[in-house]
Amino acid sequence: MGASSMKEVQKQLIGILILRVLQKYTDEDHGLTQQDILRHLKSAYDASCDRRTVVSNIAFLNALGYVIDRDAHGRYRLLSRQFEDAELRMLIDSVLFSRTISAEQAKALVGKLENLGTVYFESRVAHVSNLPELQHSDNQQVLGSIAAISDAIDDGKMIRFVYNRYGTDFRLHPAKRNPRDVTPYQMVANNGRYYMICYEEFHDDIVYYRIDRMTNVARVEVDGRSLSQIPGMENGLDLPRHMAEHFYMFSGKSSAIILRAKKESMGDLIDWFGRDFLILEQDDTFVKIRVFCNENSMFYWALQYGQSVEILRPYTLRYRILTALRDMEARYAKMPEFGQGDCGRGDS
Repeated sequence: MGASSMKEVQKQLIGILILRVLQKYTDEDHGLTQQDILRHLKSAYDASCDRRTVVSNIAFLNALGYVIDRDAHGRYRLLSRQFEDAELRMLIDSVLFSRTISAEQAKALVGKLENLGTVYFESRVAHVSNLPELQHSDNQQVLGSIAAISDAIDDGKMIRFVYNRYGTDFRLHPAKRNPRDVTPYQMVANNGRYYMICYEEFHDDIVYYRIDRMTNVARVEVDGRSLSQIPGMENGLDLPRHMAEHFYMFSGKSSAIILRAKKESMGDLIDWFGRDFLILEQDDTFVKIRVFCNENSMFYWALQYGQSVEILRPYTLRYRILTALRDMEARYAKMPEFGQGDCGRGDS
């Protein structure tokens, strides 16, 4: 495209270029005069116009729904934004502390999110790039896997993939049973991880897979199994309730759990189960509740909060926890044999 043609295009798009300048350099606390806008148009886009063109295009942008005001000093400010700074900061933090994507992908996503803010926002999050390396996945295929899974969910198709586990070399290696064919239904974030909820014929049940441990994900041109055909899913997947019942993402059925907890643990109970549990009894110290939950998840949760929680029923779960505690007691009751270089004292 010749120089004259480029100038003509810039002239036709001058309103969009003015909007970009306002998005980048103005907010509630910072404004630009007409002369400032003309200067940025020239330096960033090599575009020229007069002040009347700036005024008329800002009026047009206001008519389109963009809130652009002019302060007492004659400076224009774009007040309506796609994302507030606090929202962008939350999104950036979510990417930074996600263990699903690789460090390289996280850095690229943070850069894109920063570009949605003003130059003043970018300066406030400049320290992000100086953070110590956080724990991210080694799997470079995650974003491609998410796209393939999403495509299959939309069209009701199956997918095929290789599932991996970490070895002592700290690298992912294919598990023994591969490849795996499943019908995906949903992707969810839980405890800093990204999971796929799916049906697998091998288990004849709903199962969960860590997406950051999946590789070679490919759509299979075979219709997946309808949720309505799976026992307990006749009315579809109630995701909030399902996640509350499977907070550790273990497969298996849910059942009614009765437990006693210290009243001071109410915050933890609500954090994990929401408000979807029934208080059966309470006194000054304890509360007795009934919650519908996956038993495998409850087993590990009860071990985590064992000093303030007691599982009362079902008895099979209570006995399972007791057996685990006896096994732990047997191992912790005796001091281990320390090899050369090992510390025999906890404070060494």
